[in-house]
Amino acid sequence: MFEKKSKTQVTARPAAVQRRGVERRKAILDAAEALLAEQGYASATLKAVGERAGIPVASMYHYFSDRHEVDAELLQRHMAALDAALAASLERPGADTLAGAVDSVIDPFLAYFRAHPGCAELWFNGRAEAIDESVRAFDEEQAERLWRALVERGRIRPDTPVLVLRIAFEAGGRLFDLAFRRSPGGDDESMAEARRLLTAYLATYAPGE
Repeated sequence: MFEKKSKTQVTARPAAVQRRGVERRKAILDAAEALLAEQGYASATLKAVGERAGIPVASMYHYFSDRHEVDAELLQRHMAALDAALAASLERPGADTLAGAVDSVIDPFLAYFRAHPGCAELWFNGRAEAIDESVRAFDEEQAERLWRALVERGRIRPDTPVLVLRIAFEAGGRLFDLAFRRSPGGDDESMAEARRLLTAYLATYAPGE
């Protein structure tokens, strides 16, 4: 009569399929990262990413509905790493001064964008609505973290609105954009001016001002 399949055989196949799906999603994200870094945002189409990953375009839609979904997931991966870097930087020696606190935000952003040019492409050039919303939400979270640190350390007055730090991050983002338009690795002269501008702005909320 018919042979019965063992329970192990029944469960092994779905597990293998799931593992292959995870591996393919990672291959797609890695291919997108490479194309963004090498050729820029406009070249990292879903078709080009599939070709780099060795996955037929028709199969790509099993994993991502469009290139914006690829961008969004890739950006989330970068944001998790950036968040950890920013948290650690804010605790480093020297970050307890106003200028040091500004550096503690600019330095990890700048280092990360230089080490991951694909992330910089998404951040500054891939401004689809979903990406724009994610960047804005991330900046607001970091602004609130910096506001708490500056208030707790007595570097700005306790009644300073969180809006002040949100404006600082918005201005900082525009200056980063300028720096990376002037140079693929971020123009040092522009970043120096960004440090001066943001430190001077926040100093107007320092105690005694």
